[in-house]
Amino acid sequence: MLFSSITFLYYFLPVMLALYFIAPGKWKNIVLLMGSLIFYAWGEPKYVFLMVLSILPGYGFGLLIQKHRGKSSGRIYCIVSVLVSLSFLLYFKYADFFLENLNHAAGLKIPLLKLALPIGISFYTFQIISYTVDVYRGEEAQRNPCYLAAYIAMFPQLIAGPIVRYADIAGQLEGRRHSWSMAASGIRRFILGLGKKILLANQLGELCSVFRDSQEKSVLFYWLYAISFVLHIYFDFSGYSDMAIGLGRLLGFQFPENFNYPYISASITEFWRRWHISLGSWFRDYIYIPLGGNRKGRKRQILNILVVWILTGFWHGAAWNFLVWGLLFALLLTVEKFWLLQKLEKSRVLSHIYVMFFVIISFVIFNGENLAQGISDLGGLFGIGGIELVSAEALYCLRSFGFVIIIAGIGATPLIGKVIRHIRKRPLGEKSMQVLELPFLLVLLLIMTAYLVDGSFNPFLYFRF
Repeated sequence: MLFSSITFLYYFLPVMLALYFIAPGKWKNIVLLMGSLIFYAWGEPKYVFLMVLSILPGYGFGLLIQKHRGKSSGRIYCIVSVLVSLSFLLYFKYADFFLENLNHAAGLKIPLLKLALPIGISFYTFQIISYTVDVYRGEEAQRNPCYLAAYIAMFPQLIAGPIVRYADIAGQLEGRRHSWSMAASGIRRFILGLGKKILLANQLGELCSVFRDSQEKSVLFYWLYAISFVLHIYFDFSGYSDMAIGLGRLLGFQFPENFNYPYISASITEFWRRWHISLGSWFRDYIYIPLGGNRKGRKRQILNILVVWILTGFWHGAAWNFLVWGLLFALLLTVEKFWLLQKLEKSRVLSHIYVMFFVIISFVIFNGENLAQGISDLGGLFGIGGIELVSAEALYCLRSFGFVIIIAGIGATPLIGKVIRHIRKRPLGEKSMQVLELPFLLVLLLIMTAYLVDGSFNPFLYFRF
């Protein structure tokens, strides 16, 4: 079930919230769990059993790890729990990738499993791992299996994050406060996130789809596609994160922020502090630092960076273009750490151009159906293959989508937020904003509902991963 769907907005969510707030405090997590399982089963009924099957070992190992904490057996239980969680992910997401490449390398004909990828498995697997590792590190194990299952299966962040660590909301699972101000903040955040998704990401995604189907590709069209995809993935994913954070607030949870205007970054290092923050911090705290981080010399640090970014690329999908994407960022980050970072600080303009150039290049590789297509798209950006500079279809798309691209470009910066804060500081500015906010949100919701009723282009990119 998509957040950006009539079914979710006007059927599931109102019923879910009504039952949740009617339920007594000790029953709220049970209602949340049941609603989350229904939400997940709506699109993939059979895979809800896989998720439950993934949660049960996490619960059992959590209790065992706490009981044996400080002993070698506790460490063994922790390692086994991580391996069990990863086994589900490896089987469903990566088995065919390994079989296909083994067949190609060894000349074998092992039949592929052709398994459908369970939606959200990458996200909830990482949450189960974070739980058991946090227990090993000293966090109290959750003795109520329904509470733990509610944390892992929680519908706002189940499908595409942000990756919420158990340690961050352990106290909120046991007891949380609800208030009108928090609910209002959650509704506002959800509607604005929905606006990012429907009014910007979907339009930009439609342009990318038109480009893929076109037989009149040109250098201009390739650049239109590349810029549109970079904006599309940002508004698609950050919009979903905003919706998840908003829904979390409605339910009394404080989820971590996941994006902080990454396209204003002056280095790739800064970019990854602002982009998909929950994933980057997860790899830092559960992979990079345990491997030794930067504490064991330069060669070991380079190796650690390489390992983290191979895993980051591979986490996004079982294809070579994701691995190349990860290796590109490993190279850029390594070069920055040991040589380039200080030079970038001398010119904000040049550093920003450098960042956006490599971000565009990286996401063109990232979005290829395979590595060959990603490399072909890169060639198109630079006119390789003798393609024309401008085509009639590219000019048509520029006229049709140019306004959306400009608005999205502005929206990807803090400019709008700064203008709103400036207005609030002026006499009567705060009161005016309060009076206008509710009508604005209602009109925005009506416009988005019209788009959804019309059946407009409405995929969600990260379901692919």
